[in-house]
Amino acid sequence: MDGRTDDFFDDFVGDDLDTSVWVPHYLPMWSSRADSAATYATVGSELRLTIPPAQGLWCPEDHDPLRVSGVQSGVFSGEVGSTIGQQPFRDGLVVREFQAPHWGWTPEYGLLEVRARMDLSPRSMASVWMVGLEDEPTRSGEICIFEVFGDTLLTEAGNPSAAVGMGVHPFRDPAMTDEFSTRRLAIDVAQVHVYAADWRPGRVDFLVDGQRVRTVHQAPGYPMQMMIAVFDFPAKAALSPQSEHVPELAVDYVRGVSASAR
Repeated sequence: MDGRTDDFFDDFVGDDLDTSVWVPHYLPMWSSRADSAATYATVGSELRLTIPPAQGLWCPEDHDPLRVSGVQSGVFSGEVGSTIGQQPFRDGLVVREFQAPHWGWTPEYGLLEVRARMDLSPRSMASVWMVGLEDEPTRSGEICIFEVFGDTLLTEAGNPSAAVGMGVHPFRDPAMTDEFSTRRLAIDVAQVHVYAADWRPGRVDFLVDGQRVRTVHQAPGYPMQMMIAVFDFPAKAALSPQSEHVPELAVDYVRGVSASAR
């Protein structure tokens, strides 16, 4: 398996995404490259992922209504009709479009940082997470660096806050258990913050702006790829009076400090 595993930094300077690292699609094996294509721009030293009103559904035949713009630092699948692929959302899901292996950045342990801001409505969500490559089905655990739903954003007496989800999910990794929760933090997610996971053997510390928020005493022990995405849930349209609101996740930089460098 090829892929960067040492120190990594991308500040998204330039006219386009570095496609030697990032695949500008969200789990295309279960949908298609066309239907999973991200709407994005690299502007002002930011990767800006958005979902404009005209963007279609991600996987309309199989999944609840979902629109998404995401990039990921690796991808692969089995042949069309097989069940081999990353993050299947139900048992028996089959590949609709074959994805040749692409390993852009696949760290194993280290400090993972993402400096980002987001513009969400009550029907949208933004997240950054690491997921096992699933080159073997059990290498499928997840480290969620952050997950923020727009309907959790509050402002009380002029003070903004957000419920920020962090933790790990096992999926098909029998060595892990689910350990995920949200913490209400006194931050304005529309402003840039540094979200991080310090991933070590048997332990992950989760941090926001350098302050530890929580620790879980388990961790995947295999290479993982990063997933960055903003989501829109059309079924929640009644929650948002702004039907033309464009959700955005803007990433200023992604940094990885390898375990060997620390």
